[in-house]
Amino acid sequence: MKYSFFLTLTGFLWLMLSCTNSSQHPTGGEGRTDIASFSNEDRITTYTQNPRYWQFKGEPVLLLGATDQDNLFNHPDIWPFGLESHLDLMVKNGGNYVRNTMSSRDHGNPWAFGRNDEGLYDLTTWSDEYWSRFENFLNMALERGIIVQIEIWDRFDFARDPWQLNPFNPKNNINYTTDESGLPEVIETHPGQRENPFFRTPPDFEDNPIVLDFQNAYMEKLLSISLPYPHVLYCISNETNESPLWSDYWAELIRERAEESGLTVHVTEMWDAWDLSNPEHDATFDKPELYTYVDISQNTHQQGQTHWDNAQQVRNERLADGQRPMNNVKIYGGTHHGHSFEEGTNKLWRNIFGGFASSRFHRTSNPFNPSGIGLKPLAQIQLKSLRMFTDEMNPFASEPANHLLSNREENEAYVFAEEGSVYAVYFPNGGSVTLDTSAASGSLTIKWMDIMNSEWQEDILLEESDAVELTAPSDGPWALLIR
Repeated sequence: MKYSFFLTLTGFLWLMLSCTNSSQHPTGGEGRTDIASFSNEDRITTYTQNPRYWQFKGEPVLLLGATDQDNLFNHPDIWPFGLESHLDLMVKNGGNYVRNTMSSRDHGNPWAFGRNDEGLYDLTTWSDEYWSRFENFLNMALERGIIVQIEIWDRFDFARDPWQLNPFNPKNNINYTTDESGLPEVIETHPGQRENPFFRTPPDFEDNPIVLDFQNAYMEKLLSISLPYPHVLYCISNETNESPLWSDYWAELIRERAEESGLTVHVTEMWDAWDLSNPEHDATFDKPELYTYVDISQNTHQQGQTHWDNAQQVRNERLADGQRPMNNVKIYGGTHHGHSFEEGTNKLWRNIFGGFASSRFHRTSNPFNPSGIGLKPLAQIQLKSLRMFTDEMNPFASEPANHLLSNREENEAYVFAEEGSVYAVYFPNGGSVTLDTSAASGSLTIKWMDIMNSEWQEDILLEESDAVELTAPSDGPWALLIR
């Protein structure tokens, strides 16, 4: 069955899935989770027994996710039945991880600031709707045990059409002019061209106190709401290519505010470069004391074996000492970046078999030329199968182990193993390989998973062997466990 079929199922099927998988959760008043009941030790933090992973409420947690929007808090009416049902559907299928940009560039999104009678923004006042949406979203996620990775500054809000609506644009507020702020009223280039000096305001950079004061106020407001919540990870920007002087300023501020409150937080930055060997990424790789995890989502612009190899080089060389979680908060897997839906699902499995702490499907965005799979039926199937699979092993004690494979073609199969005990093998599209099991003693039990049907096959028993020939039952994605 072709992958495209799963993304073109009728609205009726989607509605039926949503109705079936939704459950009711309180989201306000007395029904909200008491965040004060969480100790600092209960907060999301690196796993004490393996710092490449996360723990929450003192237990290790593997983060898997998919949503149709990035700025979830600003989509309370997300199709089909609102944000609660969207989160419920993800959780029902094994998800526990979302991305939330603080963006307002979508139609109908409120911005963070209040307006006067003339419709101009006043950057000294707040939009109650914007901030209540944010807090309600954090509560919804916490009630469902969902970890939220917040991206604070989304560069796409600060260029082209969104900049024309942005409160920080001098023409839209009463607080400063273009001459006073140095911010242009029109920016027609892609934000990667760095035309907007908005991202160069810190004192050690271009030192623009007029704009920075309002940026600081925004950050303080955000942290006043989010810091008490135990399930939040922080990322400074969305795929920035600005100087680390911008990122470091905000990372240090977040950590200072958390320390003042006696709270543990984790911060990173997402760099724009698709090549992980680009010096841009050094800013987080080389500063583990400031950036306590890394997000290398831009690596999912790569495909096949290159996608795996680049990530493994970072894991084994750049993060070998001072180990930290490697997150992937967005998997590019649509047609927009020259990929396919099938390759998008392969990346989900390669990430986890590659020792990542998180992996999440990117939003669908443009339905005619999507960047990712979102939470469409194909994503639901993949999340469910991967969660079923990892629940049968201990990923937190396993390591990428492709060195155990022979007779393997490029991108044919991937191994994740507790060598000598449990071996997991993933086939993106059928295939046949030989697995070295010489470290194991005793008979072997093989169990295949039909990923596209989220079903385990009958166990197969084998005598003790130094090597096992493995042939996927058919084309398409398969995974197996050997004990």
